[in-house]
Amino acid sequence: MIRTYLIIFLLQLPTFLLAQRSQLTVQDKVTKGTLQGVSISENNIVRGITDSLGQVQLNLPRGMHLLKCSLIGYESKLDSINFPCTTPIIIELTMSTRLMEEITVVSSTRNNQRIENSPLKVEVIGREEMDEENSIKPASIASILGDLSGVQIQQSSVVSGNANVRIQGLEGRYTQILRDGLPLYEGFSGGFGILSIPPIDLKQIELIKGAASTLYGGGAIAGLVNIISRKPTEKQQATFTINKSSLKESNINTFISKKYKHVGYTFYAGYTTQKEVDVNKDGISDVPQLSSFVVHPRLFFYPNKKTNITFGYSGTIEKRKGGDMRVLAGKPDQVHQYVERNDNTRHTGELFIDHTFHGKTKLEFKSSLSSFDRTILSNTFELKGNQVNRFSELSLFAPYEKGSLVVGINSVGDEFKKLSSSTTIPLNSFSNQTIGFFAQNTLNISEKSILEIGIREDIHNHYGKFFLPRISIFHRLNEHWASRAGIGYGYKAPNILSAQIQDLPLEKILPLPNNIKAERSLGFNVEVNYKKEWGDGNSFFINHAFFVTQVSNPIIHSIYSTDVVDQYILFSNAAKPILTRGFDTYIQTTLNQWEIYLGYTFTIAERKYLPTNQFMPLTPKNRMAFTLLRAFEETGWRFGIEASYNGRQIRFDESKTPGYLFTAAMIEKKLNEKVKFVLNGENLFDYRQSRIEPIFTGSITNPSFKELWAPIDGRVINLAMFIKL
Repeated sequence: MIRTYLIIFLLQLPTFLLAQRSQLTVQDKVTKGTLQGVSISENNIVRGITDSLGQVQLNLPRGMHLLKCSLIGYESKLDSINFPCTTPIIIELTMSTRLMEEITVVSSTRNNQRIENSPLKVEVIGREEMDEENSIKPASIASILGDLSGVQIQQSSVVSGNANVRIQGLEGRYTQILRDGLPLYEGFSGGFGILSIPPIDLKQIELIKGAASTLYGGGAIAGLVNIISRKPTEKQQATFTINKSSLKESNINTFISKKYKHVGYTFYAGYTTQKEVDVNKDGISDVPQLSSFVVHPRLFFYPNKKTNITFGYSGTIEKRKGGDMRVLAGKPDQVHQYVERNDNTRHTGELFIDHTFHGKTKLEFKSSLSSFDRTILSNTFELKGNQVNRFSELSLFAPYEKGSLVVGINSVGDEFKKLSSSTTIPLNSFSNQTIGFFAQNTLNISEKSILEIGIREDIHNHYGKFFLPRISIFHRLNEHWASRAGIGYGYKAPNILSAQIQDLPLEKILPLPNNIKAERSLGFNVEVNYKKEWGDGNSFFINHAFFVTQVSNPIIHSIYSTDVVDQYILFSNAAKPILTRGFDTYIQTTLNQWEIYLGYTFTIAERKYLPTNQFMPLTPKNRMAFTLLRAFEETGWRFGIEASYNGRQIRFDESKTPGYLFTAAMIEKKLNEKVKFVLNGENLFDYRQSRIEPIFTGSITNPSFKELWAPIDGRVINLAMFIKL
């Protein structure tokens, strides 16, 4: 009962702070739709921010006032208004033509809040960046995620090339990966997830750094990556990309879409082939043999102006094979036998329905069913498994005078089955089921402040109940300065197939013990940012954020030995927590058409359950990223350079690695509005871990691989042709 009263109090607390004032409405000049998050300022002092209905209450002295209306994605507008007004005040804004500002509304916050005024820290990689990445790395989004400050792409396997996303120093299992809000990449089905998502099929990527479990349930402790698919437009779109790299990789991608009056469609298909490459000539492949086919058709129905229905299917067939180069060439013998093959098949069906009622209240339903098959075949064992993921959610978005309320219920389930194995493998089949209830109240408590309170109650079939409150606040000091802060709880249910820093041998994993507990977390972040725009397209933005995350009952693995030969992996809870803390700073600026990005992240990640040497393995304390881009529209040329620095890391055996610099450059030539060519170079200085130390120890018959802390594939040059009709 106490918890119920607390929930009601938290959700309604901000409402008591409201006051009545005269009203101004801001709307889009073309669509006449109201605009949320518009900043109303006078003499660089913010007088108010429009709510979810596009309205703001102003209380100004009698007389003439020159008000400036500003919203990212729209041209700022000055209006002289004489107060008090006897008629409703309606101001219309014109959408900006700058492509980089088109993506301003994020769906991951669940409240349709503009990104610049969201109480929750969200970063967006938009459509322009997706097009650029499609010309550089058309097969996956791993590279573009790794360009962001605070995000580390950790390659976890030498042989297969598998990788996972790490945020703020925490392991990959604490980052939740979603596709259009659907959890499709968890546990066994998370294998090679981000490596099989092509950027050409995406509208944008939304990244939340820090606790997001209140919004999406277990797993979003370090952060959340929500990958948003493209939707059809009334103008016919058709894009084709052909790419070839110096590492024997070839890609062909196509995307087609069109929206009609009552129906629309999008269609993506792509094929990637990669030959095995032994970059350091040690006899073991550094780049696996790969063939991959991905298809993603979607049908959109618009029965009326208020209802949207989407059916989609996504299919992936992928084969990866790595190991001894002689075996891969079909020439094994008694010495050359080591090989690992991964055959993956993913089928996903999805359904989205939304209906908007009077007053912009929206009811949404989404559901997905996904089946992931993976066969692992080596020279010593074979394992075939299947994981089925089920997800359904019903939510209601209800805007009111000064804010919005979101309530919903969802069901998440996954079921792993060990289909067959050639040897005695202790890994058993298992299933999980979670029912979640959530609510979120977003409120403009004053002209300058937005308060957001969220709660969630998850009920897990094995690990009980989890109450997950979160509070975030955004405050705009003036037209240029703003700040936000947030604190939230999270949890992660035990899953022996979740991503680790290193891929664990599945044939050696023991079932979870009966007494194991779920991991619980508490995350806090505070930040301040400054933005300024001037002249013809010049802008400057800087964000500085501090973060702290503590994970209690962390699940760790240890070696359980029955004898010298049989060594198995056992999972258990540690007595003390994992603690990460640090700060993240990035600058984005456009100066005379030069686009610059500079980011720096300082992270201290510690395993407090250890008596000494509490460092988190393979987590650099210092990371920097830099990008410089310039387009010459009159000639069709565009070029960019990119550099990142990873500071020294500490291995599991407590030895230290050197820091290293990673550089890249690209040149683009647009022949016309339909055809362009892109020449790109990655890792230009050819920095490789194998230049510092051998990648494996032992014999080539039975190699033992070291942890990966730097690139192993060396310098890569690729040439792509981009055709847009």
